[in-house]
Amino acid sequence: MALGLIYAWLLYKQPVNLGKQFRFWLFALRALVVAIIAFLLLSPLVKSVSYNPQKPLVLVLQDNSQSISMFKAAEAPSKSPPVGETLNIFVDGLSALKNELGNDYDVREFHFNRDVADGLTKNFDGKQTDISKALHQLNDRFVNQNTGALILATDGLYNQGTDPQYEAKNFKTTIYTVALGDTVAKRDLLIGNVNYNKTAFLGNDFEIEVLAEAYQSKGENIHLTVTGDGKQLAMQNIQVTDNDFHKVVTLKLNADKKGTKKFTINIAPIKNEITTQNNTETIYVDVLDAKEKVLLLYDGPHPDISVIRQSIETNKNYEVKASLLSELTSVKPGDYSLVILYQVSGTGNNIIQSLLKSKVPVWYIVGAQTDLQAFDEDQKFIHISSGRQEMQEIFAQPSIDFTVFTLSDSSKKKIAAFPPLLAPYGSYSSTPPGSALLKQRIGSVETSYPLLAFGDEGGQRIGVLSGEGIWRWQLAEYQAYGNHHALEELFGQGVQYLTANANRQRFIVYPAKRVFDEGENVILNAELYNDALELINTPDVKIDLKSAAGKNYSFLFTRTGQSYQLDAGALPVGEYSYEAITKNGDKQFKAAGQLTIAPLNLESRQSAANHQLLRTIAKQSGGQMLYPDQVSRLADLIRKNENIKTVVYQDKHYSDIIDVKWVFVLILGLLSLEWFLRKREGEI
Repeated sequence: MALGLIYAWLLYKQPVNLGKQFRFWLFALRALVVAIIAFLLLSPLVKSVSYNPQKPLVLVLQDNSQSISMFKAAEAPSKSPPVGETLNIFVDGLSALKNELGNDYDVREFHFNRDVADGLTKNFDGKQTDISKALHQLNDRFVNQNTGALILATDGLYNQGTDPQYEAKNFKTTIYTVALGDTVAKRDLLIGNVNYNKTAFLGNDFEIEVLAEAYQSKGENIHLTVTGDGKQLAMQNIQVTDNDFHKVVTLKLNADKKGTKKFTINIAPIKNEITTQNNTETIYVDVLDAKEKVLLLYDGPHPDISVIRQSIETNKNYEVKASLLSELTSVKPGDYSLVILYQVSGTGNNIIQSLLKSKVPVWYIVGAQTDLQAFDEDQKFIHISSGRQEMQEIFAQPSIDFTVFTLSDSSKKKIAAFPPLLAPYGSYSSTPPGSALLKQRIGSVETSYPLLAFGDEGGQRIGVLSGEGIWRWQLAEYQAYGNHHALEELFGQGVQYLTANANRQRFIVYPAKRVFDEGENVILNAELYNDALELINTPDVKIDLKSAAGKNYSFLFTRTGQSYQLDAGALPVGEYSYEAITKNGDKQFKAAGQLTIAPLNLESRQSAANHQLLRTIAKQSGGQMLYPDQVSRLADLIRKNENIKTVVYQDKHYSDIIDVKWVFVLILGLLSLEWFLRKREGEI
């Protein structure tokens, strides 16, 4: 202000041809303009505050699995309408919650069986139930939002995933559970579980273990039979000695025919049994003519050797011979479908050199004892350049562009969280696009270096794992999950790819597995070789899938990398034969095979609801368990819960006042007014 006054005084201190009062107004205008401009030189900030209210979220999660509608709800039979009508009334009551809570709450509705989907439903047709996964998906979706309450409507029965109690603890909100179904076991005979090997060998006997269960059926007989190819293959009668009866029955069967064999296990129904849907179970066994042999060579003891052998031999189709390189005297290349070289090379060893020249598939595993120069001479698939003999910790990062074969999402997630392997320090050459299944992650930095890659080099299939310490993965997976499924799948799929064309057929088509579960996408792979046994995918490949009922499904393979892949989606339950055809030049090639879509019968294996689980989940979160006829109380409980409130977020924003447009307009206006007045009086 002082600067503005001084500036204006200097400008208007001399008498001019203006009246005193008129000169005063011009003085005031110039003083104000200069003061404002001087003030802007100080870079003042303007603070603006906005308030954003966020209504509490109320998440409604409804179980849509078959077990909900399969058994009568927990009400007196004389008072309750049919199960379907009762459930429709319940879903309508749950849907009315949105209107009852009004505009003060943001109600979101979902249903689930294996995965979460939007909205409520009256279908109840889900064939699997994974409560833990549903809670996890919902928690991820609404993390860091104002979630006031979760309403979980289910019977507490799950046949996939982990115990939902642990996942529910991650929900930092009140959980109200609605207990569907009945906790009282009904009169029922059922097959609780079937344990069996999915592969057997032609002419051999194999055993299956059947868990036979009976409820409220003391004094009855369980008549258990196994049939296949229209004939009864085994039979056993079991006396039920208790109203809560469980017995594991071991039955011996014979693999008398090559291919996928279907076996039907059945328990004869009894009078007044609540349901017979759980009395039958169908299993499929892949009968093989002979085992494929894998040779595992190593130069010294290492815990990885045992892990590799165990992971491969979980598939009964493979037999692993592990041998010290010093003890190996002679090998016939034709005896083995795959050779695994664990930190050994072919330099100076005639036996390994003969194996490499025979084009037998090779899986190299690199470690601290690997001669990197010799490794580079043995193959041209991956080049490792290292100036010093050092190792570094490398984490596995699944690649999104790998298309040679498919790992399940659960296995990819596990592998990404596994402890690090030890890999040679140095730079790695780029592999062909799409050949790296796992890439190296150093700390938190993702690199393009391959950790595990598969490909084809001059007609020879090659795999390279550039790290040692697989035993750490095995221990970590067992500690976290109680199994080795991810490691077994990783080695199983790798070995299957490497040995898929050991007989060097020019055109092969093979499914990702012989037996797919109902609802699972059917994946098939195809490979075409030219006269030089080089992998090509120039021609189109067509395939026809034919069901046992005679229905045809036609598809065209998609090109991936240098081969082909087809995702045929989910197909109806049954046995299928397929025939693929392609043409390269003047030559036509055909390939045929079989696969099976096995029905899921998980939802009918348990008839008694688990309300104790729901009570525990509600209690540990500060909520409450209700029954279907108490759904109308939910709105009142939520309103009275003091923890469920609207949260107002305050947003403070600072900006330079020089960016405010009206300040510029004010300065321009004041200067224009002063100019106009001076001009009017003839002073300009």
